[in-house]
Amino acid sequence: MTLEDDGFAMVSGVLNADEIQSVVVSMGSMSSAGRRGVLAVPEIAKLARSERILALLRPYLPQEPVPVRGIYFDKSPDANWLVSWHQDLTITVHERVDSAGFGPWSVKDGVTHVQPPAELLAKMLTVRIHLDDADASNGALRVLRGSHRHGRLSAGQIQDMRSKCAEVLCAAKAGDALLIKPMILHASGRSSSEQHRRILHIEYAGFNLPDGMRWCDE
Repeated sequence: MTLEDDGFAMVSGVLNADEIQSVVVSMGSMSSAGRRGVLAVPEIAKLARSERILALLRPYLPQEPVPVRGIYFDKSPDANWLVSWHQDLTITVHERVDSAGFGPWSVKDGVTHVQPPAELLAKMLTVRIHLDDADASNGALRVLRGSHRHGRLSAGQIQDMRSKCAEVLCAAKAGDALLIKPMILHASGRSSSEQHRRILHIEYAGFNLPDGMRWCDE
């Protein structure tokens, strides 16, 4: 099976222990479950645009990958949550620019979000770099293999897909990177561990936005 068929793939040993520690230090102390807009952090921007990461993505995107959104997650005993089955369907842009196929629009925490056409979502890829070991005990991501190939799904279709697609726990070691398609159904449970589950989540686009529209974090 391949990333195109499955909708996800794990790559081992993308960062070493020293590089992991450097990322954690660059994020500083956390008072919540994470931090958005981390592509503004110079060290994260450098890593996101490094040849090491871009080389992982180029085989799967139609043009040079561009990092367009970065999020740092820190699931811990003090900041614990679960995420139900869903697809990642929105992108973040500087401001609303009406364009065919884009919508609905929304504003969350002062940031403009919009759903692009499904054919553009298919030209995106997310890299989740694990900064800690992740397994079922501390809320490792779960995916439904191949569910990305069915387009946008309604709530009823998501429930139906759970009986049709194999569920996979994406257990990982610190330093591993999980590549996932935005439209794959994914979820995660609460942590029952005393260990952190820190993730550097970076979204990449392999297409250009319509004229006048700009990525929020590019």
